[in-house]
Amino acid sequence: MRRRLLVPLISVFVVAFGGLTANLLAGNSPALGLDLQGGVSVTLQPVGEYEANALDVAVEIIRQRVDSLGVAEPEIIRQGGTVVVNLPGVKDQQSALDLVGRTGELTLRPVLQMGTTATTTTVAGETTTTVDAVTSTSVAEQTTTTAADVATGPGSARRAATTTVPPTDSSVPVADDSAVPATTSAQPQLAEGQEILADKDGSFVYLVGPVAATGEVFENDASAEIQNGSWVVVVTLRSGAVGEDQWNAVAAQCFNKEETCPSQQLAIVLDGEVISAPAVQEPTFTGGSVQISGDFTESEARQLAKILEFGAVPVKFDAPTAQAVSATLGTDSLRAAVVSGAVGVLLVLLYLFLYYRRIALVVLLGLAVSGSLQWSVISWLSRSNGLALTLAGTAGIILSVGVTVDSYVVFFEKLKDSLRSGRRLKNSAQREFTAAWRTILVADTVSLIGAAVLWWLTVGAVRGFAFFLGLSTLIDMVIAYFYTRPMVLLLARTRFLNSASVLGVKRVESDVAAGGA
Repeated sequence: MRRRLLVPLISVFVVAFGGLTANLLAGNSPALGLDLQGGVSVTLQPVGEYEANALDVAVEIIRQRVDSLGVAEPEIIRQGGTVVVNLPGVKDQQSALDLVGRTGELTLRPVLQMGTTATTTTVAGETTTTVDAVTSTSVAEQTTTTAADVATGPGSARRAATTTVPPTDSSVPVADDSAVPATTSAQPQLAEGQEILADKDGSFVYLVGPVAATGEVFENDASAEIQNGSWVVVVTLRSGAVGEDQWNAVAAQCFNKEETCPSQQLAIVLDGEVISAPAVQEPTFTGGSVQISGDFTESEARQLAKILEFGAVPVKFDAPTAQAVSATLGTDSLRAAVVSGAVGVLLVLLYLFLYYRRIALVVLLGLAVSGSLQWSVISWLSRSNGLALTLAGTAGIILSVGVTVDSYVVFFEKLKDSLRSGRRLKNSAQREFTAAWRTILVADTVSLIGAAVLWWLTVGAVRGFAFFLGLSTLIDMVIAYFYTRPMVLLLARTRFLNSASVLGVKRVESDVAAGGA
Protein backbone atom coordinates (compact mmCIF):
# COMPACT_ATOMS: atom_id res chain seq x y z
CA MET A 1 0.00 0.00 0.00
CA ARG A 2 2.75 2.42 0.94
CA ARG A 3 4.60 1.70 -2.30
CA ARG A 4 1.49 2.34 -4.39
CA LEU A 5 1.18 5.73 -2.75
CA LEU A 6 4.86 6.66 -3.01
CA VAL A 7 5.14 6.01 -6.76
CA PRO A 8 2.65 8.71 -7.91
CA LEU A 9 3.86 11.10 -5.23
CA ILE A 10 7.51 10.83 -6.23
CA SER A 11 6.53 10.98 -9.92
CA VAL A 12 4.69 14.26 -9.53
CA PHE A 13 7.65 15.74 -7.60
CA VAL A 14 10.07 14.67 -10.33
CA VAL A 15 7.88 16.07 -13.12
CA ALA A 16 7.15 19.35 -11.34
CA PHE A 17 10.53 20.24 -9.89
CA GLY A 18 12.55 18.42 -12.56
CA GLY A 19 10.70 20.27 -15.30
CA LEU A 20 11.18 23.58 -13.51
CA THR A 21 14.92 22.94 -13.14
CA ALA A 22 15.29 21.88 -16.77
CA ASN A 23 13.51 25.00 -18.03
CA LEU A 24 15.59 27.27 -15.83
CA LEU A 25 18.84 25.64 -16.99
CA ALA A 26 17.72 25.90 -20.63
CA GLY A 27 16.85 29.56 -20.17
CA ASN A 28 13.17 28.98 -20.94
CA SER A 29 10.61 31.25 -19.35
CA PRO A 30 7.04 32.29 -20.12
CA ALA A 31 6.93 34.69 -23.05
CA LEU A 32 5.14 37.93 -22.23
CA GLY A 33 2.39 39.51 -24.28
CA LEU A 34 2.28 42.99 -25.79
CA ASP A 35 0.78 44.51 -22.66
CA LEU A 36 3.63 43.20 -20.48
CA GLN A 37 6.76 43.41 -22.60
CA GLY A 38 5.86 46.00 -25.22
CA GLY A 39 6.36 45.64 -28.96
CA VAL A 40 4.85 47.22 -32.03
CA SER A 41 1.30 47.80 -33.16
CA VAL A 42 0.76 48.00 -36.94
CA THR A 43 -2.32 49.60 -38.47
CA LEU A 44 -3.28 48.68 -42.04
CA GLN A 45 -5.77 50.89 -43.86
CA PRO A 46 -7.34 49.46 -47.04
CA VAL A 47 -7.34 51.62 -50.16
CA GLY A 48 -9.55 51.35 -53.21
CA GLU A 49 -12.52 49.06 -53.61
CA TYR A 50 -12.66 45.53 -52.23
CA GLU A 51 -15.25 42.85 -51.67
CA ALA A 52 -16.96 42.56 -48.30
CA ASN A 53 -15.33 39.25 -47.35
CA ALA A 54 -11.93 40.11 -48.84
CA LEU A 55 -10.83 41.86 -45.64
CA ASP A 56 -11.53 38.73 -43.60
CA VAL A 57 -9.42 36.71 -46.03
CA ALA A 58 -6.67 39.33 -45.77
CA VAL A 59 -6.73 39.06 -41.97
CA GLU A 60 -6.33 35.28 -42.18
CA ILE A 61 -3.39 35.49 -44.61
CA ILE A 62 -1.68 38.12 -42.46
CA ARG A 63 -2.25 35.88 -39.43
CA GLN A 64 -0.49 32.99 -41.20
CA ARG A 65 2.44 35.20 -42.12
CA VAL A 66 2.82 36.57 -38.60
CA ASP A 67 2.55 33.08 -37.08
CA SER A 68 5.41 31.99 -39.34
CA LEU A 69 7.59 34.69 -37.74
CA GLY A 70 7.38 32.90 -34.39
CA VAL A 71 5.93 35.93 -32.60
CA ALA A 72 4.48 34.90 -29.25
CA GLU A 73 0.69 35.30 -29.25
CA PRO A 74 0.29 37.97 -31.93
CA GLU A 75 -3.06 39.69 -32.10
CA ILE A 76 -4.57 40.36 -35.54
CA ILE A 77 -7.94 42.01 -35.26
CA ARG A 78 -10.32 43.80 -37.61
CA GLN A 79 -11.69 47.10 -36.40
CA GLY A 80 -14.31 48.15 -38.92
CA GLY A 81 -12.43 48.66 -42.18
CA THR A 82 -9.01 48.70 -40.50
CA VAL A 83 -6.71 45.80 -39.63
CA VAL A 84 -4.61 46.11 -36.46
CA VAL A 85 -1.65 43.77 -35.94
CA ASN A 86 -0.09 43.70 -32.47
CA LEU A 87 3.36 42.09 -32.35
CA PRO A 88 4.69 41.61 -28.82
CA GLY A 89 8.45 41.66 -28.33
CA VAL A 90 9.46 41.34 -31.98
CA LYS A 91 13.25 41.47 -32.35
CA ASP A 92 13.36 42.60 -35.96
CA GLN A 93 10.51 45.08 -36.16
CA GLN A 94 11.28 46.27 -39.69
CA SER A 95 11.25 42.74 -41.08
CA ALA A 96 7.90 42.09 -39.42
CA LEU A 97 6.50 45.36 -40.75
CA ASP A 98 7.67 44.56 -44.28
CA LEU A 99 6.03 41.15 -44.16
CA VAL A 100 2.77 42.41 -42.67
CA GLY A 101 2.46 45.44 -44.93
CA ARG A 102 3.07 43.68 -48.22
CA THR A 103 0.04 42.68 -50.21
CA GLY A 104 2.01 39.85 -51.78
CA GLU A 105 1.03 40.66 -55.36
CA LEU A 106 3.45 38.43 -57.23
CA THR A 107 3.96 38.59 -61.00
CA LEU A 108 6.42 37.04 -63.45
CA ARG A 109 7.67 39.42 -66.14
CA PRO A 110 10.34 38.87 -68.84
CA VAL A 111 13.41 41.09 -68.56
CA LEU A 112 14.05 43.04 -71.74
CA GLN A 113 17.06 44.93 -70.49
CA MET A 114 18.90 45.60 -67.25
CA GLY A 115 20.85 48.65 -66.15
CA THR A 116 21.95 50.89 -63.32
CA THR A 117 20.27 54.04 -62.11
CA ALA A 118 21.60 57.52 -62.66
CA THR A 119 20.21 60.92 -61.77
CA THR A 120 20.41 64.18 -63.70
CA THR A 121 19.28 67.53 -62.40
CA THR A 122 16.51 69.06 -64.47
CA VAL A 123 15.40 71.92 -62.21
CA ALA A 124 17.24 73.43 -59.30
CA GLY A 125 16.65 71.23 -56.28
CA GLU A 126 14.86 68.50 -58.25
CA THR A 127 16.17 65.31 -59.82
CA THR A 128 14.83 62.84 -62.33
CA THR A 129 15.79 59.17 -62.24
CA THR A 130 17.06 57.87 -65.55
CA VAL A 131 18.52 54.59 -66.73
CA ASP A 132 21.94 53.91 -68.18
CA ALA A 133 21.59 51.56 -71.12
CA VAL A 134 23.59 48.36 -71.10
CA THR A 135 24.34 45.94 -73.90
CA SER A 136 23.15 42.37 -73.90
CA THR A 137 26.71 41.32 -73.03
CA SER A 138 26.71 43.36 -69.86
CA VAL A 139 23.34 41.93 -68.91
CA ALA A 140 24.83 38.46 -69.03
CA GLU A 141 27.83 39.57 -67.03
CA GLN A 142 25.64 41.16 -64.37
CA THR A 143 23.64 37.99 -64.12
CA THR A 144 26.82 36.02 -63.61
CA THR A 145 28.77 38.25 -61.25
CA THR A 146 26.21 40.26 -59.36
CA ALA A 147 22.75 38.79 -59.36
CA ALA A 148 23.74 35.20 -60.11
CA ASP A 149 20.08 34.18 -59.91
CA VAL A 150 19.06 31.02 -61.70
CA ALA A 151 15.80 29.15 -62.00
CA THR A 152 16.12 25.40 -62.37
CA GLY A 153 14.10 22.28 -61.96
CA PRO A 154 14.55 19.94 -58.98
CA GLY A 155 16.86 17.66 -60.92
CA SER A 156 19.30 20.45 -61.75
CA ALA A 157 19.97 21.87 -58.33
CA ARG A 158 23.64 20.93 -58.34
CA ARG A 159 24.23 22.17 -61.88
CA ALA A 160 22.42 25.40 -61.15
CA ALA A 161 24.90 26.30 -58.48
CA THR A 162 27.84 26.15 -60.90
CA THR A 163 26.30 27.16 -64.24
CA THR A 164 26.64 30.78 -65.31
CA VAL A 165 25.08 32.63 -68.21
CA PRO A 166 27.74 33.05 -70.92
CA PRO A 167 28.10 36.46 -72.55
CA THR A 168 26.39 36.76 -75.88
CA ASP A 169 27.11 38.97 -78.86
CA SER A 170 25.19 41.99 -79.94
CA SER A 171 23.08 39.95 -82.35
CA VAL A 172 20.82 38.88 -79.49
CA PRO A 173 17.54 40.76 -79.99
CA VAL A 174 16.89 43.35 -77.32
CA ALA A 175 14.39 46.11 -76.88
CA ASP A 176 14.81 49.17 -79.06
CA ASP A 177 17.55 51.45 -77.78
CA SER A 178 15.07 54.27 -77.61
CA ALA A 179 13.15 52.34 -74.97
CA VAL A 180 15.95 52.85 -72.46
CA PRO A 181 18.01 55.92 -73.36
CA ALA A 182 21.58 56.25 -72.19
CA THR A 183 21.24 59.52 -70.30
CA THR A 184 18.32 61.84 -70.56
CA SER A 185 16.44 64.13 -68.28
CA ALA A 186 13.10 62.89 -69.64
CA GLN A 187 11.38 59.63 -68.74
CA PRO A 188 11.85 56.98 -71.44
CA GLN A 189 9.02 56.17 -73.81
CA LEU A 190 7.80 52.68 -73.00
CA ALA A 191 5.80 50.33 -75.17
CA GLU A 192 2.45 49.09 -73.94
CA GLY A 193 2.86 46.75 -70.98
CA GLN A 194 6.52 47.67 -70.42
CA GLU A 195 7.71 49.13 -67.14
CA ILE A 196 10.95 50.09 -65.43
CA LEU A 197 11.26 48.50 -61.99
CA ALA A 198 14.06 48.61 -59.42
CA ASP A 199 15.39 45.92 -57.12
CA LYS A 200 15.13 46.13 -53.33
CA ASP A 201 18.35 48.15 -53.01
CA GLY A 202 17.65 50.44 -55.96
CA SER A 203 21.08 49.66 -57.39
CA PHE A 204 19.73 47.96 -60.52
CA VAL A 205 16.72 48.65 -62.66
CA TYR A 206 14.99 46.35 -65.10
CA LEU A 207 13.05 47.08 -68.23
CA VAL A 208 10.37 44.39 -68.04
CA GLY A 209 7.71 43.35 -70.46
CA PRO A 210 4.02 42.68 -69.82
CA VAL A 211 2.99 40.33 -67.05
CA ALA A 212 3.50 36.78 -68.31
CA ALA A 213 2.14 34.97 -65.25
CA THR A 214 1.09 35.58 -61.66
CA GLY A 215 1.85 33.89 -58.38
CA GLU A 216 -1.04 31.52 -59.10
CA VAL A 217 1.44 29.25 -60.90
CA PHE A 218 2.88 28.31 -57.50
CA GLU A 219 1.36 26.02 -54.90
CA ASN A 220 1.15 27.20 -51.30
CA ASP A 221 4.31 25.27 -50.58
CA ALA A 222 7.65 27.06 -50.52
CA SER A 223 10.73 26.67 -48.37
CA ALA A 224 14.14 28.27 -47.90
CA GLU A 225 17.03 25.81 -48.05
CA ILE A 226 20.81 25.81 -48.25
CA GLN A 227 22.27 24.40 -51.47
CA ASN A 228 26.07 24.30 -51.84
CA GLY A 229 26.49 26.93 -49.14
CA SER A 230 23.95 29.39 -50.60
CA TRP A 231 20.36 30.08 -49.67
CA VAL A 232 17.76 29.10 -52.28
CA VAL A 233 13.99 29.09 -52.39
CA VAL A 234 12.22 25.93 -53.56
CA VAL A 235 8.62 26.39 -54.64
CA THR A 236 6.18 23.82 -55.99
CA LEU A 237 4.36 24.42 -59.28
CA ARG A 238 0.65 23.87 -59.58
CA SER A 239 -0.35 21.14 -61.99
CA GLY A 240 -2.28 21.85 -65.14
CA ALA A 241 -2.73 24.88 -67.36
CA VAL A 242 -2.73 27.42 -64.50
CA GLY A 243 0.54 26.22 -63.06
CA GLU A 244 3.17 24.05 -64.71
CA ASP A 245 1.99 24.62 -68.29
CA GLN A 246 1.95 28.39 -67.93
CA TRP A 247 5.36 28.46 -66.22
CA ASN A 248 6.90 26.26 -68.93
CA ALA A 249 5.52 28.52 -71.67
CA VAL A 250 7.21 31.55 -70.11
CA ALA A 251 10.39 29.62 -69.30
CA ALA A 252 10.72 28.40 -72.91
CA GLN A 253 10.53 31.98 -74.21
CA CYS A 254 13.33 33.10 -71.89
CA PHE A 255 15.49 30.02 -72.41
CA ASN A 256 15.28 30.44 -76.19
CA LYS A 257 15.84 34.21 -75.90
CA GLU A 258 12.79 34.99 -77.93
CA GLU A 259 11.90 38.58 -78.72
CA THR A 260 9.55 38.70 -75.73
CA CYS A 261 12.40 37.69 -73.37
CA PRO A 262 15.77 38.44 -75.02
CA SER A 263 17.88 38.53 -71.86
CA GLN A 264 17.03 34.97 -70.73
CA GLN A 265 16.02 36.48 -67.36
CA LEU A 266 12.59 36.23 -65.78
CA ALA A 267 11.84 38.89 -63.15
CA ILE A 268 9.93 37.85 -60.04
CA VAL A 269 8.14 41.05 -59.07
CA LEU A 270 6.60 41.45 -55.63
CA ASP A 271 4.45 44.53 -55.04
CA GLY A 272 6.21 46.42 -57.84
CA GLU A 273 9.73 45.51 -56.70
CA VAL A 274 12.06 43.07 -58.43
CA ILE A 275 13.08 40.63 -55.73
CA SER A 276 14.86 38.24 -58.07
CA ALA A 277 15.63 38.04 -61.79
CA PRO A 278 16.82 34.47 -62.35
CA ALA A 279 18.21 33.33 -65.67
CA VAL A 280 16.13 30.41 -66.89
CA GLN A 281 18.39 27.38 -67.25
CA GLU A 282 15.88 24.88 -68.62
CA PRO A 283 13.18 25.18 -71.32
CA THR A 284 10.85 22.71 -69.57
CA PHE A 285 10.30 21.99 -65.88
CA THR A 286 8.87 18.52 -65.32
CA GLY A 287 9.78 17.82 -61.71
CA GLY A 288 6.91 19.78 -60.24
CA SER A 289 9.05 22.41 -58.50
CA VAL A 290 11.34 25.33 -59.22
CA GLN A 291 14.51 26.29 -57.40
CA ILE A 292 15.27 30.01 -57.24
CA SER A 293 18.85 30.75 -56.26
CA GLY A 294 20.73 34.00 -56.07
CA ASP A 295 22.46 36.44 -53.80
CA PHE A 296 19.99 35.77 -50.96
CA THR A 297 20.62 36.23 -47.29
CA GLU A 298 18.87 33.82 -44.95
CA SER A 299 16.21 36.36 -43.99
CA GLU A 300 15.57 37.32 -47.63
CA ALA A 301 15.18 33.69 -48.67
CA ARG A 302 12.83 32.92 -45.79
CA GLN A 303 10.75 36.02 -46.41
CA LEU A 304 10.39 35.23 -50.12
CA ALA A 305 9.38 31.66 -49.25
CA LYS A 306 6.71 32.93 -46.86
CA ILE A 307 5.26 35.30 -49.44
CA LEU A 308 5.16 32.54 -52.08
CA GLU A 309 3.65 30.10 -49.60
CA PHE A 310 0.89 32.24 -48.14
CA GLY A 311 -0.07 34.04 -51.32
CA ALA A 312 -1.35 37.47 -52.07
CA VAL A 313 -3.56 39.52 -49.80
CA PRO A 314 -6.79 40.25 -51.72
CA VAL A 315 -6.89 43.83 -50.43
CA LYS A 316 -4.47 46.64 -51.15
CA PHE A 317 -3.37 48.51 -48.05
CA ASP A 318 -1.89 51.93 -47.65
CA ALA A 319 1.63 52.17 -46.22
CA PRO A 320 1.40 50.57 -42.77
CA THR A 321 1.70 52.83 -39.76
CA ALA A 322 3.61 51.42 -36.81
CA GLN A 323 3.45 52.53 -33.22
CA ALA A 324 5.86 51.34 -30.56
CA VAL A 325 4.07 50.09 -27.46
CA SER A 326 5.83 50.66 -24.15
CA ALA A 327 5.72 47.96 -21.52
CA THR A 328 5.93 50.47 -18.65
CA LEU A 329 2.22 50.39 -17.86
CA GLY A 330 2.05 46.64 -18.33
CA THR A 331 5.09 46.09 -16.13
CA ASP A 332 3.56 48.18 -13.37
CA SER A 333 0.30 46.28 -13.71
CA LEU A 334 2.12 42.94 -13.65
CA ARG A 335 4.05 43.98 -10.56
CA ALA A 336 0.81 45.02 -8.87
CA ALA A 337 -0.84 41.74 -9.88
CA VAL A 338 2.07 39.66 -8.56
CA VAL A 339 2.16 41.59 -5.26
CA SER A 340 -1.60 41.36 -4.77
CA GLY A 341 -1.55 37.67 -5.68
CA ALA A 342 1.29 36.96 -3.25
CA VAL A 343 -0.48 38.85 -0.45
CA GLY A 344 -3.69 36.96 -1.19
CA VAL A 345 -1.94 33.58 -1.11
CA LEU A 346 -0.20 34.45 2.18
CA LEU A 347 -3.49 35.47 3.77
CA VAL A 348 -5.15 32.25 2.57
CA LEU A 349 -2.27 30.16 3.95
CA LEU A 350 -2.43 32.02 7.26
CA TYR A 351 -6.13 31.28 7.53
CA LEU A 352 -5.56 27.63 6.67
CA PHE A 353 -2.88 27.29 9.36
CA LEU A 354 -5.20 28.84 11.93
CA TYR A 355 -8.16 26.71 10.88
CA TYR A 356 -6.60 23.37 9.90
CA ARG A 357 -3.35 23.61 11.88
CA ARG A 358 -0.38 21.56 10.72
CA ILE A 359 -2.07 19.91 7.76
CA ALA A 360 -1.90 23.29 6.01
CA LEU A 361 1.72 22.35 5.28
CA VAL A 362 0.29 19.94 2.70
CA VAL A 363 -1.41 22.91 1.02
CA LEU A 364 1.80 24.96 1.05
CA LEU A 365 3.81 22.20 -0.61
CA GLY A 366 0.96 21.54 -3.03
CA LEU A 367 0.91 25.17 -4.18
CA ALA A 368 4.66 24.93 -4.80
CA VAL A 369 4.15 21.80 -6.92
CA SER A 370 1.26 23.42 -8.80
CA GLY A 371 3.26 26.60 -9.44
CA SER A 372 6.24 24.59 -10.73
CA LEU A 373 4.03 22.63 -13.11
CA GLN A 374 2.38 25.78 -14.42
CA TRP A 375 5.72 27.50 -14.95
CA SER A 376 7.10 24.49 -16.82
CA VAL A 377 4.04 24.03 -19.04
CA ILE A 378 3.75 27.75 -19.89
CA SER A 379 7.49 28.00 -20.61
CA TRP A 380 7.35 24.96 -22.87
CA LEU A 381 4.27 26.25 -24.73
CA SER A 382 5.91 29.65 -25.12
CA ARG A 383 8.95 28.07 -26.75
CA SER A 384 7.13 25.52 -28.92
CA ASN A 385 3.80 27.17 -29.76
CA GLY A 386 4.34 30.88 -29.23
CA LEU A 387 2.12 31.11 -26.14
CA ALA A 388 2.41 34.46 -24.37
CA LEU A 389 1.46 35.36 -20.83
CA THR A 390 -0.71 38.47 -20.82
CA LEU A 391 -2.05 40.56 -18.00
CA ALA A 392 -5.42 38.86 -18.41
CA GLY A 393 -3.64 35.51 -18.24
CA THR A 394 -2.07 36.38 -14.89
CA ALA A 395 -5.56 37.20 -13.63
CA GLY A 396 -6.68 33.71 -14.67
CA ILE A 397 -3.74 32.13 -12.84
CA ILE A 398 -4.40 34.12 -9.67
CA LEU A 399 -8.07 33.15 -9.79
CA SER A 400 -7.06 29.51 -10.16
CA VAL A 401 -5.34 29.64 -6.77
CA GLY A 402 -8.80 29.88 -5.24
CA VAL A 403 -9.92 26.85 -7.28
CA THR A 404 -6.91 24.88 -6.03
CA VAL A 405 -7.44 25.83 -2.37
CA ASP A 406 -11.12 24.87 -2.66
CA SER A 407 -10.07 21.32 -3.53
CA TYR A 408 -8.06 21.06 -0.32
CA VAL A 409 -10.92 22.54 1.73
CA VAL A 410 -13.37 19.97 0.35
CA PHE A 411 -11.04 17.09 1.29
CA PHE A 412 -10.10 18.49 4.71
CA GLU A 413 -13.73 19.04 5.65
CA LYS A 414 -14.43 15.40 4.85
CA LEU A 415 -11.54 14.43 7.13
CA LYS A 416 -12.93 16.63 9.91
CA ASP A 417 -16.34 14.97 9.59
CA SER A 418 -14.63 11.62 9.92
CA LEU A 419 -12.83 12.74 13.10
CA ARG A 420 -16.03 14.15 14.59
CA SER A 421 -17.77 10.82 14.06
CA GLY A 422 -15.04 9.06 16.05
CA ARG A 423 -13.22 7.27 13.19
CA ARG A 424 -9.46 7.09 12.79
CA LEU A 425 -8.03 8.67 9.64
CA LYS A 426 -5.81 5.66 9.02
CA ASN A 427 -8.90 3.64 8.20
CA SER A 428 -11.17 6.33 6.77
CA ALA A 429 -8.90 8.68 4.78
CA GLN A 430 -9.24 6.71 1.53
CA ARG A 431 -13.04 6.62 1.83
CA GLU A 432 -13.17 10.37 2.56
CA PHE A 433 -10.97 11.18 -0.44
CA THR A 434 -13.23 9.14 -2.73
CA ALA A 435 -16.19 11.20 -1.59
CA ALA A 436 -14.24 14.47 -1.86
CA TRP A 437 -12.87 13.55 -5.30
CA ARG A 438 -16.37 13.44 -6.77
CA THR A 439 -17.02 16.97 -5.55
CA ILE A 440 -13.61 18.20 -6.76
CA LEU A 441 -14.13 16.61 -10.17
CA VAL A 442 -17.56 18.18 -10.62
CA ALA A 443 -16.37 21.64 -9.50
CA ASP A 444 -13.29 21.59 -11.74
CA THR A 445 -15.33 20.32 -14.69
CA VAL A 446 -17.67 23.29 -14.32
CA SER A 447 -14.65 25.63 -14.32
CA LEU A 448 -13.28 23.89 -17.42
CA ILE A 449 -16.59 24.24 -19.25
CA GLY A 450 -16.73 27.94 -18.41
CA ALA A 451 -13.13 28.45 -19.57
CA ALA A 452 -13.78 26.50 -22.80
CA VAL A 453 -16.91 28.56 -23.60
CA LEU A 454 -15.03 31.82 -22.96
CA TRP A 455 -12.13 30.70 -25.14
CA TRP A 456 -14.43 29.61 -27.95
CA LEU A 457 -16.68 32.67 -28.04
CA THR A 458 -14.23 35.48 -27.32
CA VAL A 459 -11.01 36.93 -28.69
CA GLY A 460 -8.04 38.88 -27.38
CA ALA A 461 -7.48 39.32 -23.66
CA VAL A 462 -10.58 37.37 -22.57
CA ARG A 463 -9.40 34.34 -24.53
CA GLY A 464 -6.02 34.53 -22.76
CA PHE A 465 -7.80 34.67 -19.40
CA ALA A 466 -9.88 31.62 -20.31
CA PHE A 467 -6.86 29.62 -21.50
CA PHE A 468 -4.81 30.11 -18.35
CA LEU A 469 -7.82 29.49 -16.11
CA GLY A 470 -8.48 26.22 -17.93
CA LEU A 471 -4.81 25.21 -17.78
CA SER A 472 -4.65 25.89 -14.04
CA THR A 473 -7.86 23.94 -13.46
CA LEU A 474 -6.48 20.91 -15.31
CA ILE A 475 -3.31 21.06 -13.24
CA ASP A 476 -5.44 21.26 -10.07
CA MET A 477 -7.14 17.99 -11.01
CA VAL A 478 -3.75 16.35 -11.53
CA ILE A 479 -2.42 17.69 -8.23
CA ALA A 480 -5.52 16.58 -6.31
CA TYR A 481 -5.23 12.97 -7.45
CA PHE A 482 -1.47 12.42 -7.78
CA TYR A 483 -0.26 14.63 -4.92
CA THR A 484 -2.97 15.40 -2.36
CA ARG A 485 -4.41 11.89 -2.23
CA PRO A 486 -1.16 9.94 -1.69
CA MET A 487 0.32 12.63 0.58
CA VAL A 488 -2.65 12.69 2.97
CA LEU A 489 -3.10 8.90 2.90
CA LEU A 490 0.57 8.43 3.85
CA LEU A 491 0.36 11.03 6.61
CA ALA A 492 -2.82 9.38 7.91
CA ARG A 493 -0.67 6.38 8.86
CA THR A 494 1.57 8.53 11.06
CA ARG A 495 1.05 10.47 14.26
CA PHE A 496 1.12 13.67 12.22
CA LEU A 497 -2.58 13.36 11.31
CA ASN A 498 -3.67 11.40 14.35
CA SER A 499 -3.07 14.03 17.00
CA ALA A 500 -6.04 15.83 18.46
CA SER A 501 -5.09 19.25 17.08
CA VAL A 502 -4.03 18.50 13.54
CA LEU A 503 -7.35 19.59 12.04
CA GLY A 504 -8.51 21.66 14.95
CA VAL A 505 -11.05 18.96 15.92
CA LYS A 506 -11.21 16.92 19.13
CA ARG A 507 -12.12 13.31 18.56
CA VAL A 508 -14.76 11.69 20.76
CA GLU A 509 -13.33 10.07 23.89
CA SER A 510 -14.90 6.69 23.25
CA ASP A 511 -13.07 6.46 19.95
CA VAL A 512 -9.77 7.39 21.54
CA ALA A 513 -10.23 4.83 24.25
CA ALA A 514 -11.46 2.08 21.99
CA GLY A 515 -8.85 2.62 19.33
CA GLY A 516 -11.37 3.77 16.70
CA ALA A 517 -13.89 2.00 14.56
